Amino acid sequence: MNIALRLAAGAAMGVCFYGGLWLTVRALLTSAHPVLLSVASFWGRTLAVVGGFLLVANGRWTNAAAALAGFAAGRAIVGIVLRRERCT
Repeated sequence: MNIALRLAAGAAMGVCFYGGLWLTVRALLTSAHPVLLSVASFWGRTLAVVGGFLLVANGRWTNAAAALAGFAAGRAIVGIVLRRERCT
């Protein structure tokens, strides 16, 4: 994989992580077990992202840096989408 693909993979992980966080926060209001939901969501999202980073990095710091930059971009993407959703 080249750096652009690793950047895209990081962005996908960021969107999944922060999108999952947003879905979890919305579900907390109606959940019968909000603490269990919070803990399970946190660990599920974290394990998925750490596993994805390990897979994408492949032992090279440049790959990890590209994935991290993509992850930050994924957070920005989720923020932009949610801001637009709230305004409409």
